[in-house]
Amino acid sequence: MSNDLKMEGNIAEFAKEMKKIINNKEHSDVKFKIGPNRKAFYAHRCILSARSAIFKALFAEQTPNRDVEIPLPDTSPEIFQAMLEFMYTNCVSLTPKIALDTFGVSIEYGLDELRKLAALYLVENLSVHNACECLQVAVTYSNIELLGATLRFIEEHTEAVLKSKAFQELSDESMNEILQSDNLQMDEIELLKYVKDWATINSTVLEKSVSEVARKVIPKIRFSLLSPEELEKIEKDNKKDNLIPIDCFNNSWRFHATKKGDPTNPLMKRRKGTENRDHLKYLDQ
Repeated sequence: MSNDLKMEGNIAEFAKEMKKIINNKEHSDVKFKIGPNRKAFYAHRCILSARSAIFKALFAEQTPNRDVEIPLPDTSPEIFQAMLEFMYTNCVSLTPKIALDTFGVSIEYGLDELRKLAALYLVENLSVHNACECLQVAVTYSNIELLGATLRFIEEHTEAVLKSKAFQELSDESMNEILQSDNLQMDEIELLKYVKDWATINSTVLEKSVSEVARKVIPKIRFSLLSPEELEKIEKDNKKDNLIPIDCFNNSWRFHATKKGDPTNPLMKRRKGTENRDHLKYLDQ
């Protein structure tokens, strides 16, 4: 019978000692030049290779040489420092300024546990100012946990988030994630105004027509929630920029004519912030 037993020492003390050799030139065997100003960072190939398959492959292509410099101009020194801290100590010091980029670099270098820590930090520090940026990151990297938490925050603070500058910088994929929610605390007529403003601003940035920018987003607006009078006005205004496809109007007018809703159709579901209108009583029929 084996008497082998794994005995763990003080892990916190180990991390504290390992932190002393982060970016320490003594005994290092690889030098990085980070950011556009090429700030020097010193590290140890064996540690980085053990922690990241990406670094292991990078070093395998090079001859071990202390004079070799590896440039990473697109990575900021603050983010690289945070990544090194994690790779040496399995801990990371995060701030609102670097958390989003740390999340991104964790995926780039295959550091799954760092990704989880960064996502947890972002979830615990969601705010009106960073919610849209967090949503964009979650959509870009298909992170379900961060996506869910961010959407719940946006649902609870809909108007404040949509008024933020970052809202105007969302991709159409991220915009669609918002518009698919039943729990937005905003009426559809107001939601349409914010989407039109988003499309107008991005048409200038992307040098595309407003209708082209909004092509994938506008169909997620629930026009059937609007009254006939509201639809008439929107349809009249739409002649100026053709922002809204005619099918959106046709489907809504068909609902008003038949007074028959479709509970399985997400475009015929009230949102949490939908204001009461007489015709909405037919939605569930």
